[in-house]
Amino acid sequence: MVHLSTIPDENQVVDGKVAGGIKKAHLQLVNDDDSFTTSVYGSRFAARDLPKHEMPEAEMSKDVAYRLIKDHLSLDGNPILNLASFVTTYMEEEAEKLMTESFSKNFIDYEEYPQSADIQNRCVSMIGRLFHAPIGVEDDVGAIGTSCVGSSEAIMLAVLAMKRRWKNKRIEEGKPYDRPNIVMSSAVQVCWEKAARYFEVEEKLVYCTEERYVIDPEETVNLVDENTIGICVILGTTYTGEYEDVKAVDDLLTKKGLNTPIHVDAASGGFVAPFVVPDLEWDFRLEHVVSINVSGHKYGLVYPGVGWVVWRSAKFLPQELVFNINYLGADQASFTLNFSKGASQVIGQYYQLIRLGKHGYRAIMSNLTRTANYLSDSLEALGFIIMSKKSGEGLPLVAFRLPPQEDRNYDEFALAHQLRVRGWVVPAYTMAPNTENLKMLRVVVREDFTRSRCDSLITDIKQSQQLLGQMDQDSIKKQQDFIHKHNTSSGKASHNHPKYRKEKHSLQGKTGKTHAIC
Repeated sequence: MVHLSTIPDENQVVDGKVAGGIKKAHLQLVNDDDSFTTSVYGSRFAARDLPKHEMPEAEMSKDVAYRLIKDHLSLDGNPILNLASFVTTYMEEEAEKLMTESFSKNFIDYEEYPQSADIQNRCVSMIGRLFHAPIGVEDDVGAIGTSCVGSSEAIMLAVLAMKRRWKNKRIEEGKPYDRPNIVMSSAVQVCWEKAARYFEVEEKLVYCTEERYVIDPEETVNLVDENTIGICVILGTTYTGEYEDVKAVDDLLTKKGLNTPIHVDAASGGFVAPFVVPDLEWDFRLEHVVSINVSGHKYGLVYPGVGWVVWRSAKFLPQELVFNINYLGADQASFTLNFSKGASQVIGQYYQLIRLGKHGYRAIMSNLTRTANYLSDSLEALGFIIMSKKSGEGLPLVAFRLPPQEDRNYDEFALAHQLRVRGWVVPAYTMAPNTENLKMLRVVVREDFTRSRCDSLITDIKQSQQLLGQMDQDSIKKQQDFIHKHNTSSGKASHNHPKYRKEKHSLQGKTGKTHAIC
């Protein structure tokens, strides 16, 4: 018979007594320098906080630094479940590899990296043709354009060009030029407010109503006066994704004999409309459209940040705004707000343009439109009021709100917080100025938002509504406060300087993350 035996110990209890007596326990903690033969989590760095405010005196191993930062970033949300953002969250491995290999290239150095510069020119040409830009190389004939960090920079450059052209004309006519204004929707993205404020241009807003979420063409043109530098028309608003009627504005300008330039903010719609509704006239086919911006990192299907701006011809970009430099080894023209930037995103854009081609983009945008239509129909069947357009009349997104109901204890914000528990980031917000009483939610349908994932979202919306419907108002408020404080970054935010927080400053815009040095 095999017997199981205990392993004898010098403190083993014998006949009810402790053999050898009781010995005092001592902590023996390692204090030696790391030899890095242990794992990352056996190093001294794993037992310390990551540096937050001051650069550390000593170095650390590269694999330790990588792992600790990676672990820290794991607390970020899952980009795939972030349905608030238009920004691309998926690219093929081959595109990622190309972009990674170009990290060290400073795109502004055309002499050192001529092929990268040529790739930008190819992208400008392809995008310009997509927007039916005039073709030619003679002065004031062919379209010109450039890459930007994103549509925000592109819009800044377009506003600068419009303002300078207006100013030059006023000077020639001997008229004052101290009160420029720009006409635009109250639903513009915040970068338009920044451009107007930074460059001292008065905003003349066409306000949305509870029935109309885009500009009214007649009201827009009626706001134009001698100090108007241009009109902004949006191809896909941030709030509901609806396309504003560029052609109607253009026709009214022609009818009234006005020569006011139109800039089309196609940040989101520029890579959608040409493939889904190619007959829609919104681009350089219209006489008064002088410039267009588009975001490559949205439906251009490139990781952030890259944008593009194209002018109808060189005459719409005043010469004095373009700088000529030669201290990088060759003469080159520059019209940007920043100088140095990586070449990776431009190369990523070129990859997508030639890898997918028009057919590939058309296939992707068609699928996104079908998915958005399906989600819209499903939410409507659940009783939601749909605020966005379907079937190519707007971006592939769904904006929706709860129907008026007196006995319901929860609103759109409570539903958004409940979905956050399931991992989804579905933003709840109020409509543009003058319609702030309208609360709404929005789901942006991106390339990686498949029909299967859409079904999962619909299921979670149903379950969240059921759960909230069983809770009283006090319980919902307590849960919202808890989720906002502990599950959302805005609730835990400490990066905004107190001076610039919205509640402290009446001029604070829709966003503003000014970092203070601690």
